Amino acid sequence: MADFYELLGVSRDADADSLKRAYRQQARKYHPDINKEAGAEEKFKEIGKAYEVLSDSQKRARYDQFGEAGLGGAAGMPDMGDMGGFGDLFETFFSGFGGSGAAGGTRPQRRGPQQGDDLRYDLTIDFDKAVFGQEKEITIPHLEICDVCRGSGAKKGSGPITCSACGGAGQVRRATRTPFGSFTQVAECPNCGGSGQVIKDPCNPCSGKGVKQVRKKLRINIPAGVDSGTRLRVSGEGNSGLKGGPSGDLYVFLKVKNHPKLKRDGLTISSEVNVSYLQAILGDTIEVDTVDGSIKLEIPEGTQPNAILILENKGIPKLGNPVARGNHQVLVKIKLPTRLSEDEKQLLHKLASHYSARGPQYHYHKSGLFGKLFGK
Repeated sequence: MADFYELLGVSRDADADSLKRAYRQQARKYHPDINKEAGAEEKFKEIGKAYEVLSDSQKRARYDQFGEAGLGGAAGMPDMGDMGGFGDLFETFFSGFGGSGAAGGTRPQRRGPQQGDDLRYDLTIDFDKAVFGQEKEITIPHLEICDVCRGSGAKKGSGPITCSACGGAGQVRRATRTPFGSFTQVAECPNCGGSGQVIKDPCNPCSGKGVKQVRKKLRINIPAGVDSGTRLRVSGEGNSGLKGGPSGDLYVFLKVKNHPKLKRDGLTISSEVNVSYLQAILGDTIEVDTVDGSIKLEIPEGTQPNAILILENKGIPKLGNPVARGNHQVLVKIKLPTRLSEDEKQLLHKLASHYSARGPQYHYHKSGLFGKLFGK
């Protein structure tokens, strides 16, 4: 699944009205009754899921912090009443031709403040740190406002001047003759990039860009219960914005190392232990490794091969609610001896005869506990 904001084509600070407009635009574009291309229906469902999450303030906050891992379940299609129903959707679609969205409209000029780019940082952490969380120091390269020109891009004592190519309009016009007549195309000025201004004397440290790349140390909080694929958002730690615009965000994508003995499935931890046939028959108390360290596990009398014993509340803490934890499942493997001493053989034959005397169901060569343990 792509990023929800990218699916709707909106920025991460988009308000509710912008989200709704973007959703309606994308939904009518990919609705299967209109778009017959392969994959359109699946794209329509993904767009619906993205809007369902981002239009809910609580779900959106959890998605911004943890990505899809923080949603705790699959999101469904949005309520069509929220967007005016399908009738409103089709009305918008069919009345859209020739309107303000038709070809020939001009692109917005980039004159004002511009938000900085978001950044991604991939971080690998140990298994136990993912279970219980940690505070981690990382170093990231990002763009910061130049401390010499204060973001203007010009040398001290100078400033931007009006672009001579577009006269400060930020756009250039070009006439094109076709068999259907003459058309005027409006495009962004290539000289000033649409700003309407250029830097005549650029600042040397930042080469006139107003920002420069630096390496910055950050301490981030990794909450308990994260897993591979969890995304953490660090607000305002992306690239600095231009012309006084806000900074972007830093997104930390986590990868969790495997544990040599423990396996994870959601909130459940699983592991295996080997016990002797005598421990399985008579019962015992053994030490097992858990995320909380080594603890005692009781092996009940008559434990069967491949039995699963449960250690409650010894699993993974729930992301966002570390008080709630899953369980630890222990698979019991029974280890049979490959060689026996004569004394051991005599004792086992004596015990097998005792069971045989109690009936065929206990016969050593048929079934029962000894049959399961030793075979024929």
